[in-house]
Amino acid sequence: QVQLVESGGGLVQAGGSLRLSCAASGRTSSNYAMGWFRHAPGKKREFVVGITRTGDNTYYADSVKGRFTISRDNGKNTVYLQMNSLKLEDTAVYYCAVDRTSYITPTMRAVEYWGQGTQVTVSS
Repeated sequence: QVQLVESGGGLVQAGGSLRLSCAASGRTSSNYAMGWFRHAPGKKREFVVGITRTGDNTYYADSVKGRFTISRDNGKNTVYLQMNSLKLEDTAVYYCAVDRTSYITPTMRAVEYWGQGTQVTVSS
């Protein structure tokens, strides 16, 4: 019902920056919390960040606090992830997600829709 398409992944040197985009289509996602997860080889899927329906509050994993910034443009049905000061351990496939829970703190505990993922590779 909601389709999510990520873009912006690629290869970047450690310390560099990258911006991911997630475009939503189908049923509008502007009324829902959105966020990002990542999955590195040999590791469990990891929560990265969530943002509330209105964009008034965000919640970041400790591993990315101060380096990553999520934002959304409801008029474009798009969410962004600005990633700065990238580290080797940030290498993963990054997935956009939608959660219809009316969060105050967007922990993204009940994801219903996932994007296809975009690869982020950080090299030294």
